[in-house]
Amino acid sequence: MTTHEELLPATRRALLHRVATAQAEGRAPSLVASVARDGEMVWSAGRSMVDGHAPDEHVQYRIGSLTKTFTAVLVMRLRDEGLLDLGDPLEKHLPGTGAGEATIGELLAHTGGLAAETPGEWWERTPGASRPELADVLGDEPFKHPVGRRFHYSNPGYTLLGALVESLRGAPWEEVLRREVLEPLGLSRTSAQPRAPYAGGWAVHPWADVMMPEPAEDLGLMAPAGQLWSTAADLARFACFLMKGDERVLGAESVREMRTPSAPSQAESWDRTYGLGMDLLRWEGLSLAGHTGSLPGFLAGLWVSEREGVAAVALANCTSGPLIAGVAADLVKIVTEAEPRIPEPWRPLTEVDEKVLELTGPWYWGTQVLELRLQADGGVTLGPLTGAGRSARFRANGDGTWTGLDGYYAGELLRAVRRPDGSVSHLDLGSFVFTRRPYDEGAPVPGGVDPQGWRAF
Repeated sequence: MTTHEELLPATRRALLHRVATAQAEGRAPSLVASVARDGEMVWSAGRSMVDGHAPDEHVQYRIGSLTKTFTAVLVMRLRDEGLLDLGDPLEKHLPGTGAGEATIGELLAHTGGLAAETPGEWWERTPGASRPELADVLGDEPFKHPVGRRFHYSNPGYTLLGALVESLRGAPWEEVLRREVLEPLGLSRTSAQPRAPYAGGWAVHPWADVMMPEPAEDLGLMAPAGQLWSTAADLARFACFLMKGDERVLGAESVREMRTPSAPSQAESWDRTYGLGMDLLRWEGLSLAGHTGSLPGFLAGLWVSEREGVAAVALANCTSGPLIAGVAADLVKIVTEAEPRIPEPWRPLTEVDEKVLELTGPWYWGTQVLELRLQADGGVTLGPLTGAGRSARFRANGDGTWTGLDGYYAGELLRAVRRPDGSVSHLDLGSFVFTRRPYDEGAPVPGGVDPQGWRAF
């Protein structure tokens, strides 16, 4: 059983040093951060321009586009309930928008071709009441690119997803979010409107150490794209959910799907792409998933490393200054490098299906040797015995077949083909035949096997 241990003093000091440096060098009025490990918040600290008034993990900050991940969870819940499919065009469920040819999955992944922003005035600094209808959010020409062809971040796309949630649930987005996500996960300090104690948003002059307050507008229809306020503690809890899921909200498979690339890699960085409501980043040896956010007066960043079981959150109340995504990523890195995850003890299986056990070991695809291994959850892995090549994890389907979860074989069906006497003839994987011997003449190898067999020259 996993035990939650406090971070070592040296690790805690390194984390505090990173936060203090970010606040000082970024000239942020305040900055608060938290770290979670193995499902529990294990550290939090804040810095402020006012001595003795550093924010704690319960002070609200506006989190901007981190809101999109919450909206994506609501959409995935609708999918898991069978009320929609990610391949459905928006028009099927929300007709008349003028952007209905984009699919729900494309809107989640920002590949729907929609504009990045709304027409008219800067929506983040103007009242949402000035955009009372979806037509005001989308404009006369909502598309900037062909649907499904490229990643193009779109705030109006998430307004459409919020409207979709409202239409299918028959209730306001905020109410659905509170009932289906915030309350089950215990996020009592996350809300659409600020609740004391909360930080005020500030603009810091780029060339002088002076400030002025930023407006905090209600975003109206744009709320599903960036309205929420939250705390370092609540977001640490939400980050833990994004790593492991929670059956009351969204299961582990669905949050894993959110963390799976669904958009082309961004051209400026081949190590960055986007899933379903989650930004995905390969950074300094870490695979991170999460989101960042900004609104006038606020910056937010959240990253999780599922492999390491570590998540970090950073929040600041300034329009620009600290590179908040880098701060949160650095916090994850500090913990993973200073205190590498201690693996669970190896334990044998408590039960095993003999018909599955006999499938383990070496298999040949032509002349390439691969190994099939049985996993503790009943799934299997298949990959090269040595060197590079195609490999994948497979989920057990409960009927003697497995479905690929990643890599070249994602979504493909793996099954064992048996002879009339019950012995295994070969494995079939997406029409590929895997045999116990290279080009086994006793198996239906496509193209047949030369009757003279192997020979020396």
